[in-house]
Amino acid sequence: MSLKNFHIAFITICVLFTGGLAAWCLLIPELPPMFTAMGWISAAGALLLLIYGIRFLKKAKNVIV
Repeated sequence: MSLKNFHIAFITICVLFTGGLAAWCLLIPELPPMFTAMGWISAAGALLLLIYGIRFLKKAKNVIV
């Protein structure tokens, strides 16, 4: 597995885990308010990772490894 493919796989896994944490924190109403804040921060992190992953894919198309 090349470094480019590993990077793509790692970003994908990070987006899924961060989105799952955000969903868990935001969809369970019995949790304390700290978890709601952590959920919004995780959602923002997932969105930023997704944007980064898309930009990386666009740049990585031209790289031959």
